[in-house]
Amino acid sequence: MRAKKSLGQNFLMHARIAERIACAAKLAPDAVVFEIGPGTGMLTRELLKCAKKVIALEADRELFEKLQDDFAREITGGRLDLIHGDVRSFDITTLPKKYALVANIPYYLTGDIFRMFLETERQPSSLTLLVQKEVAERIARAKKESILSLSVKAYGTPKLEFRVPRGAFTPAPKVDSAVLTVRDISRKNFPARADEERFFTLIRAGFAHKRKFARKNLSEAGLFPLNAPIYGASGEQASPVLAEKARAEDLPLAAWLALSRG
Repeated sequence: MRAKKSLGQNFLMHARIAERIACAAKLAPDAVVFEIGPGTGMLTRELLKCAKKVIALEADRELFEKLQDDFAREITGGRLDLIHGDVRSFDITTLPKKYALVANIPYYLTGDIFRMFLETERQPSSLTLLVQKEVAERIARAKKESILSLSVKAYGTPKLEFRVPRGAFTPAPKVDSAVLTVRDISRKNFPARADEERFFTLIRAGFAHKRKFARKNLSEAGLFPLNAPIYGASGEQASPVLAEKARAEDLPLAAWLALSRG
């Protein structure tokens, strides 16, 4: 099958890498897996070896029909549900209450997929995604945060599992990839929807001008007086460095959470 540039398709061609991705997901024998963009079915085959059932969503009509033929036995046996559709219009509430998300996703959908599946009430138990290497490194690193890294860490624990060279795909992308897992996914940091909304309002404002200090950005957005002390809900100071010369990328998740509850 010829990859379609409009769908951001880069087919994984190495069975060994597909096996490593499935292993990185640490699926239980009774697990239900949701796979976005099974493509040629390389990863699907490995997931079926590990999990009880796979629900696969494919946007490409040609690939969908080929997958129907290639996996006819698994579909008939109830181990594979194959759905034709775009993930951006997919109803997440149709998924089981407990499922794991595993996928080789188009780079241009990375942010959308993180938002969809982490901010939903029906979160997966874990995420295992093959993404652009720089994105995985940015999310998993301990220092120099970004809006994306804080958004992911607010819901779970990210880890860069291993890197994948561009030559493992056809057509080969211009950059290398990496497998990123997010575990311990929950909404524990947001007891109320207002806390969640305020958190995202704060980090977007804090990162609005990268060359300015976070306190200055927040003040200009009308979120905090420039010279006022900032305290958390229980009275502790949310971040001593926030009142000093600290940029948004230097503030850890704990500081932003404390601010959102203040």
